[in-house]
Amino acid sequence: MLARIFSLLLGTGILLVGAGFLFTLLGMRAGVEGFSNKTVGVIMSSYFLGFVIGSYVCPLIIRRAGHVRAFAAMASIASTMALFHVLIVGPLSWSLMRVATGVCLVGLYMVIESWLNTLATNESRGRIFGTYMMVTLVAIALGQYLILVGDVKSFVPFGVVSILMSIALVPIVMTRVIEPTPVQTPRLDPVHLYRSSPLGVAGAFASGLLNSAFLGMAAIYAYRNGFSQTATATFVSMTVLGGAVLQWPVGHFSDRRDRRLVLIAVSLVAAGFAFALSLLAQFSQAVFIAVAFVYGGLAFTIYGLAVAHINDFLKPEEVLDATSALLLVHGVGAAIGPALAGVLMDEFGPRSLFYYFTLILLVLGGYGYVRRMAGAEAARRTGFIPMGTSSTAALEMDPRGAPAPEERAP
Repeated sequence: MLARIFSLLLGTGILLVGAGFLFTLLGMRAGVEGFSNKTVGVIMSSYFLGFVIGSYVCPLIIRRAGHVRAFAAMASIASTMALFHVLIVGPLSWSLMRVATGVCLVGLYMVIESWLNTLATNESRGRIFGTYMMVTLVAIALGQYLILVGDVKSFVPFGVVSILMSIALVPIVMTRVIEPTPVQTPRLDPVHLYRSSPLGVAGAFASGLLNSAFLGMAAIYAYRNGFSQTATATFVSMTVLGGAVLQWPVGHFSDRRDRRLVLIAVSLVAAGFAFALSLLAQFSQAVFIAVAFVYGGLAFTIYGLAVAHINDFLKPEEVLDATSALLLVHGVGAAIGPALAGVLMDEFGPRSLFYYFTLILLVLGGYGYVRRMAGAEAARRTGFIPMGTSSTAALEMDPRGAPAPEERAP
């Protein structure tokens, strides 16, 4: 079983190295092509729009074609889209390609995650889930250095992305795994979700606004500020890596404290680091990147804290549906974030990207304070689990949603 899990994680890592690199590559190539920040923002938002669409469309495709054939088809399309970006250069064509890529990638995540869930036992569920989340962030961070493989104006880096997405097929489709149960279409009940935890919903939405804008616009920010390709890769990768490194300590600290207070503190401290980033780029890139690492370590924990907070108010049987809905709330925020950040960067300059982060984090922290003053303590406390934003299929591995021992069938 360990070999099968390793194969699935290996395929995931290869896929995400290419997918993460494509964000930075497109940002830098868009800068070279002279696209406005507003246009780049719309292009990057298109991916997350595809993510939301795919959350509803891909379960139907997987049920109709089966996991293996659906995975092969979507990997092939995603690989082809990477090549089309360099063959057909234009804002409209790139936006459509990003929608298609978003649909395909969320489908690929669903297949991988449902297979991992098939291999997970109640005892190993948490370890597999945590390892998978760590692989996703580390792979995205490592993928940034592929910017060094060739000139962004050439075919080579786009070809590398296509190769990686194609190679990811091999360890996945060659793994002998029992066909998982059909992937379910997520159900979204925003009214019930908001009543359960207004701050949890706000945190998920804000996380989408923040992290999608960073992934989509960080490279164009670096390009506008004269960063070298190496400095750009280091800046993006260290910010994402900060999220991978600090999720566990921040999350476990929240397990022992008032989770609302931790979420408020993380938001406000991250706002301070975001504002510092708006000032540091012109003075010292080394200090700028170090501060970006801490910022990422805080900002990328907000979604996990929001999920843990809302789970504190739910019954175990409600966790999966609520967390699926929360992921879609995050996806809606992610579809808005890059476009909104691009508009601000056009109007007020590149550094307004970090003013944007600062404002959202301050609003979230302030709203959290208001909710803490008005709300009751959680009825129960669940353990923090690092959360990713790939697809709803991964949530079935979340041990918080597993039935209690006395509820399991013999």
